[in-house]
Amino acid sequence: MKAVVVGGGVVGLTTAYELASAGCEVTVLEAGKCGAAASHGNAAKIAIAESNPVPAPGVLLQGIKWMLKPDSPLSIRPSLAPGYIKFLLRMAMHCNVRDFEAGLDLHLRLGADANDLFDDYQRAGIDFEMHTKGVLLAFETRERFDEHSESLEAFESAGHIAEHLHGDAVQAAEPALSDRLKHGLFFPNDRQIEPDSLTRGLLAKLDELGATVREGVSVIRFVRSGETVTAVVTNDAEVLATDAVVVAAGVPTGQLLASLGQRLPIYSGKGYSLDYSPAPIQLRTSLTLEDARVAVTPLNGMLRLAGTMEFGSKDDSINEVRVEAIRRAAREAFHSWGEPAGEREAWAGSRPMTPDGLPVIGRLDVARNAYVNSGHSMLGLTLAPGSAKVLTDIMLDRAPSLSPELLARVSPNRF
Repeated sequence: MKAVVVGGGVVGLTTAYELASAGCEVTVLEAGKCGAAASHGNAAKIAIAESNPVPAPGVLLQGIKWMLKPDSPLSIRPSLAPGYIKFLLRMAMHCNVRDFEAGLDLHLRLGADANDLFDDYQRAGIDFEMHTKGVLLAFETRERFDEHSESLEAFESAGHIAEHLHGDAVQAAEPALSDRLKHGLFFPNDRQIEPDSLTRGLLAKLDELGATVREGVSVIRFVRSGETVTAVVTNDAEVLATDAVVVAAGVPTGQLLASLGQRLPIYSGKGYSLDYSPAPIQLRTSLTLEDARVAVTPLNGMLRLAGTMEFGSKDDSINEVRVEAIRRAAREAFHSWGEPAGEREAWAGSRPMTPDGLPVIGRLDVARNAYVNSGHSMLGLTLAPGSAKVLTDIMLDRAPSLSPELLARVSPNRF
C-alpha cells in the first residue's frame, strides 16, 4: 500500500512509523517543521494518570466564572466565530458524569499499552529521552483532592493504583514542595519523554524504513475518483498518487477534511509551556500542581512548566499574563524557587480539541481510502502510539485492540 500521511506531529509520525513497519510505502507531508507545533511544547509526559477528558461536570461553568480572571487556568474568549460557539455548546452537552466516565474509560483503554509501545520503539532502535519518575498530583486543599479522587475507581480498575499522601507525606515524597501542598496522589507508572528527541528518533527511523518525509509542504486539495482519493496535490503543484491518505494534522485537520466533504468539529485549545535550563530545582518525580493546573516535568538538564487551556484563540501568540500565572504557580509551590536564571522563551501552541473530548480515529464515510487520526487534546503524546496502532490495524484489515463499540466512539463518522 502507498500511503500519504498529512501531518508531522507525534500522532502523524507514529502513524507513519506503524504503516512503514508494516511494509507500506509512506510519504509524510508537514506544512511546517515536523514536531514543531503542539508536539514540541507539550507537558513532556505519558500522562496515564491524567487521562481525564476535558469535558467534565462543571468545567464550562467554571470557565464562564473564570472569563473575568485573565490569569485563570481555563479561558473562554467571549468574541468567537459562530462555529466555535456551536463547538462549545456541544462540549457543554458532554459535561456530565456519564460521558466523563465513558470518556475516561476509553482513554485508559487506548493508552493502556503506551509504556510498552514506547519500550518497543526503543527496542526497535528509535532513540529518544525517556524517564520513569512517575507523577505526583499535588493539591492545596482537601476539597480539590476529594473532587479528583472521585474518578480513582476507574484508574484502579485499569491497574493504575495511586498512593494517597497527606500532610508531611507530600513533602517526604517530593522535598522541593512547599508546605502549602497538603495532599497528593502518586502514580508510579507515568513516564516523561522529551518530545523533540522523540521527533528526531521517529524521523531517523522513518528514513531507515525508506519512508519519505517532506517539510514545508502543505496539501492544497485531494484528487478523487468516485469514492476513492487517488492523489494529493501539494502547494508546490506536485501530484502524489496514493492508495490511502491519513489526515493527522492537529487543529487544521477539520479544514482539510472539509475539502473532502466531511466536516469534523476540531478546534483549538491553546496551551503554554515554559522551559528552564539548567533546571532551577531538582525533583524526584514529575508533578502536576492541581489547583493551578500546571504540569512540572524534569528532563535532562532542564525543567518544563506547562499549563492553561484557552478556547477561542485565533493564533499562537503569547499572552504574558498567562505565562506569569505559570511562573507564579512554581514560586508558590516550591520553597526554593526564587527568581531562577535560565528561563527560555515562552511557548504557546494549539491542541486539537473535540466537543466530546475524545480523539478521532478511523475511516471517513466520504471516501473509502481516507482516514483520520487527530483530536487528542492534551493527550497526544500519551495516546499517539496506541492510536497509530489502532488506525494501522483498521487500514490493513487487521483486528484492532479496541472493541467495535469503542471504535464507534472514536470514529470520525460519529458527529
